Amino acid sequence: MILEPVPLYRPGHVEFKLATEPWELAAYLQLRAHIFCGEQRLFDLTDVDTIDGRAYAIVAVVHTSGMPDRVAGTVRIYQDLDEPSVWLGGRLGTDPSYRAAGAIGTGLVRTAVSTARAWGCQRFLAYVQCPNERFFHRLHWRTLERADYQGIPHVFMEAELDHYPPLPSAIPLPRHVAA
Repeated sequence: MILEPVPLYRPGHVEFKLATEPWELAAYLQLRAHIFCGEQRLFDLTDVDTIDGRAYAIVAVVHTSGMPDRVAGTVRIYQDLDEPSVWLGGRLGTDPSYRAAGAIGTGLVRTAVSTARAWGCQRFLAYVQCPNERFFHRLHWRTLERADYQGIPHVFMEAELDHYPPLPSAIPLPRHVAA
């Protein structure tokens, strides 16, 4: 008898949501630090910046036995200060043990853009590391230009909003969740 390998997680057990609980926010910041400071070395001790004071944290929460267990992915969204109908995304990251399937990143991107759409977004933009450009193209994003960020090659991209309906559960626009 041959046993099938057990996946690291089952997609039905992952919830994509605004981080509202203290433990979610702490895990969100801890995972970001692990990815952007530890793994990628884009920042020294912390990747927290002034944008975090006005950004909304979105997390992928893995449920075990029906209960929220851990944050497996992060992204933040925020309005452009000069054009409130323009939203931006950033700090998209997935816990290394959940990267193989690719579902966490996809769910985070969809939740981020659809949440912003529910709050009046008419244009959604992000700087994306070049190795992830094809992933975003598959999710209906287009490349606008190439740029460097923190000395790393990035592409400035725009979501094709027709592929991201507003997320009804995101209404109304909540107050900011400060880091």
